[in-house]
Amino acid sequence: MAIYTRIYEENPNERQVKKVVDCLKGGGIVIIPTDTVYGICCDIYNAKAFDRLCQLTGKKKEKSNFSFICYDISNLSDFARPIDNAIFKLMKRVLPGPYTFVLEANNKVPKCVQKKKTVGIRVPANNIPCDIVKMLGNPIMNASLKVEDDMVEYLTDPELICDLYKDKVDMIVDGGFGDNTPSTVISCLNDEIELIRQGKGLVDFI
Repeated sequence: MAIYTRIYEENPNERQVKKVVDCLKGGGIVIIPTDTVYGICCDIYNAKAFDRLCQLTGKKKEKSNFSFICYDISNLSDFARPIDNAIFKLMKRVLPGPYTFVLEANNKVPKCVQKKKTVGIRVPANNIPCDIVKMLGNPIMNASLKVEDDMVEYLTDPELICDLYKDKVDMIVDGGFGDNTPSTVISCLNDEIELIRQGKGLVDFI
């Protein structure tokens, strides 16, 4: 049975955040709010947790398109190859925000996901995931919490999420109702900016 905890975005309780961090450090799978849709996450350095995340989302490791939720973009060089200065300035201008930037991965990406040649970077404009990542000390792997339904694509009600996932994950963070629009995905491969998916983030800069 998953632990269900309420954290307020305006002022996340440090004790509650630590509970989430301890769960992630122990190899747990956690559902958290972001500035877009709710996400299902694990520690990027825990291979067993990554295996579970792939199973829960029905994705193969080599074809997974999970993103890294980061606290800021200061440690981009830890996971991505050097990028064009104009792209870095763009990221710095719109992040934190509802964007996922696809960059070329380097060999520092954790071994469990090293088969991927690219990495998606997210810095949400939401204090809850950012405080979790900051306390954890490294990014977390994140996938949007999707649902197979003809009427809706993403789950937004934390109580409904709990009903559906309480026996599948280790912790569920209630951060209030989520959005039903995912992040805007922008490819920055080969120093070229390309819109992959129009989401919540505006793209007037492309």
